Amino acid sequence: MTAAPEVRRLTVDEGSAGQRLDNFLLRELKGVPKTHVYRIIRSGEVRVNKGRVSADTRLALGDEVRVPPVRVATPDAGAATETVPPREFPVLLEDEHLLVIDKPAGVAVHGGSGVSFGVIEQLRRARPEAKFLELVHRLDKETSGLLLLAKKRSALTALQDQFRQRETGKTYAALVSGTWPANKKVIDVALHKYLNADGERRVRAVAADHGEGQRSISLVRVVGTYPDTAPGFTLLDVTIKTGRTHQIRVHLANEGHPIVGDDKYGEFALNKALAAGRLVSGCRFDRMFLHARRLAFDHPASGERIELQAPLPPECETLLASLACQNNS
Repeated sequence: MTAAPEVRRLTVDEGSAGQRLDNFLLRELKGVPKTHVYRIIRSGEVRVNKGRVSADTRLALGDEVRVPPVRVATPDAGAATETVPPREFPVLLEDEHLLVIDKPAGVAVHGGSGVSFGVIEQLRRARPEAKFLELVHRLDKETSGLLLLAKKRSALTALQDQFRQRETGKTYAALVSGTWPANKKVIDVALHKYLNADGERRVRAVAADHGEGQRSISLVRVVGTYPDTAPGFTLLDVTIKTGRTHQIRVHLANEGHPIVGDDKYGEFALNKALAAGRLVSGCRFDRMFLHARRLAFDHPASGERIELQAPLPPECETLLASLACQNNS
């Protein structure tokens, strides 16, 4: 291993403008473990224009990125390197500008924070000829469904602008515990990100006048009800007007109806019973029931309005069918 002799100050050029800070650093610091890259971001050692930033900060042309001295593995060090297995995912739309896949639950969108690799690393490995491939947005590891990637820098910046301007349509299917009140159609509750005692990222609902809370809006529509299996369940369509971390999960839990299978904000005993097959006859369900089922956006080149839908995964369909059977029995 060799140590970088001093702090580096990098200027963001046109090729890196619009990129997430973590992806920028992972490419600049080849040989540095991903966990260490995320650690120096969290600690504040990485600065952009002299200010503290988060891993998902988008870089702009001309930004100055301060990178602290880090140890980089050299090819002759003999250290084992991480192996990223190549993997393709179900494709719903692809052209020279963009790629839309149906991400399975349990797969992170990118490596970091204890995850060696994710969708983006596996796709890049599976497509070594791809000159450019970047995530336009994120999904939680346990969330399945539509994920949009850009194959050109121009497409990335155009699509990200749409997300920032709320010109995209994102709807999620969520199964929650209890009976959701049909007249509860809008959740306008601020959210605040923080780290728990173990250093893990969490989000909580806060008062609108909370100094660090961000206004967050979710629109809710009842799709189906399953009252005959205690504690009762409701299938919802949730359309987000803001894209905050864990927004749907925290909004629904804050209303007293957490998402089934949510291991951060859900009901532990209920999730355990479902996973063991004790609650719904003949059905074991051991994932979070949150699925990005609809995505709408303007094509970055043609301007055409694109609307895509991803069907519920088989395990989610099976759970709903089992609940329906118990309702009818």
